[in-house]
Amino acid sequence: MKFAVIETGGKQYKVSEGDVVKIEKLSDYKEGGKVTFDKVLFIDDGKT
Repeated sequence: MKFAVIETGGKQYKVSEGDVVKIEKLSDYKEGGKVTFDKVLFIDDGKT
């Protein structure tokens, strides 16, 4: 299973491709737009 742990708003979230994540309001976000998170804490690509 591929996933990543990201941080935004002082909270950490475990996410996978295609996930919809409910987070605090982002000031520059427009509904239906894409968001880029610069604090990626961990990535698991499913390989050992």
